Amino acid sequence: MSTPVPALAAELRVSLSRASRRLKAERGDAALPDPQFNVLAFLHRDGPMTPGQLAEAEHVQPPSMTRTVNCLVELGFVRKDEHPTDGRQVVVSLTEEGQAEVVETRRRRDAWLTARLTAMTPDERDRLADAIELLRRIATS
Repeated sequence: MSTPVPALAAELRVSLSRASRRLKAERGDAALPDPQFNVLAFLHRDGPMTPGQLAEAEHVQPPSMTRTVNCLVELGFVRKDEHPTDGRQVVVSLTEEGQAEVVETRRRRDAWLTARLTAMTPDERDRLADAIELLRRIATS
C-alpha cells in the first residue's frame, strides 16, 4: 500500500531537516555559524563577489551581509579589496585561511556521511543512490 502524498511530504520534510541539521553540526576548527560559513562557501565556489552579490545569493539584506563580511575579515577568513571599476564598492575574496576552513568543514562533513553510508548494507546504499536523483529533481523544480 502506497503512503499518502501529504504524509510522505511531512516525513520527508522532517527527515531532510534532521539530516541537514546533523550534517551542518560537522564544522571546521573555527565552528563558524551557518551564515558565515555560507559566505565562505559561495566565495570558494564562485570566486570574489561584492557584499551586495553575497547578500543576494544568501537572500539577506545588504547591512546584514556587511556585518557578516566584517566579522569574517576580523577572523582573517576573507579580505576586502577595492572594486576595479566602482570606487564605491569593495570585492570580497577568500584568504588562504578561509579556503582552508571551507575545505576542512567539507572534509569533516564528507567523513561523517561516509561513516554512516559504510554502516549501511549495499542494498540500502543502492536505494539511497536512486533517491538522490529524486531529491535533486525536487530541489530544482
